[in-house]
Amino acid sequence: MSRTAIAAIVLLLISIGACKRNDSAKDTAPASSSLAPVASASAASSADLHAGAHDPSNPPIDCPLRKAGIDPNGMKPFDQVEKYIAFLERADRIEWQKPDAVVRALDLDGSETVADLGAGSGYFSFRFANALPEGQVIAIDIEPEMIRHIHHKAMTEGVNNLAVQIARPEDPSVPNNADWVFICDVMHHIKDRPAWLARMHQEMKPDAKVALIEFKEGNLPEGPPESLKISKKTMLELMSAAGFKFVEEKKELLPYQHMLIFQWG
Repeated sequence: MSRTAIAAIVLLLISIGACKRNDSAKDTAPASSSLAPVASASAASSADLHAGAHDPSNPPIDCPLRKAGIDPNGMKPFDQVEKYIAFLERADRIEWQKPDAVVRALDLDGSETVADLGAGSGYFSFRFANALPEGQVIAIDIEPEMIRHIHHKAMTEGVNNLAVQIARPEDPSVPNNADWVFICDVMHHIKDRPAWLARMHQEMKPDAKVALIEFKEGNLPEGPPESLKISKKTMLELMSAAGFKFVEEKKELLPYQHMLIFQWG
C-alpha cells in the first residue's frame, strides 16, 4: 500500500474517531452543558493525558458531520474516497487547470470571504486560504467524505481560515457574508440549474461576485462527455435569468475551460 493511501486512511480513521468521541462527550455531559468539562493545563496530569484526556494546549476536534446529523459509519469506503481524491489532485491537472493563476485572476486583496462551491478535495480551497491571510474560505460540498477530508487536512496542517460546510444538492448553501462565490466544474452536475442559481442569488449579499468555470465545447483531452457540457451562451443566459450581471471573461487563461465573472444584480 502506498504512503498516500496510508495517510488517507489514517485521516479518515481520525475523523471517524473524532466524530465518535464527540458523540460520547455529548452522551456523558451534564444536562446544563452541551460540552463535557475540560481540565485546565495546570490540572491535567501526565497520567490523564496518556489515558486519552484532552490536552488544553491543542485545539478541540469538532466534527462538522455530526453537526449536520450525518453518520460517518454509513459513508463511502476508504479506497473509493482515496481514488476520487487522487483523481482530483493528480499532478497533470495543474498544467491545464492552472489553479494558482485562477486564484490570482480574482485579484483578491487578502481580506475577503470566498465560498468554494463543490470544493471536492479542497483543490482550490487551500489555495484560496493561502491567498487570504486576513480573510476566510468556506469549502462547501454535498459529499460528506470530501467535507471530512478538507476539515481534517485543515486541522492537521494548521489552516485556521478554512471552514467547511455540508450542502444539499438543491441548495448551494452560500453564506450571506461571502464576497466571492467560486464554482469550478460543478454546474454540469446540477440537475435543476435555474432553481439552484436562483437560490444562490437569494443567499448572496448584494455586490458579491461569482467566478464560474466550465469546460468548453468540442473534442478536448479533459472534461466531461460532450452531452454534459454547457455552452457559454447557455451559462450567460442562466446567470442573467437568476439575477447576475456579466462582468468579464478571463480569456486565454485556461485552455479547456471558460472562466466567467459575474456580479450580484
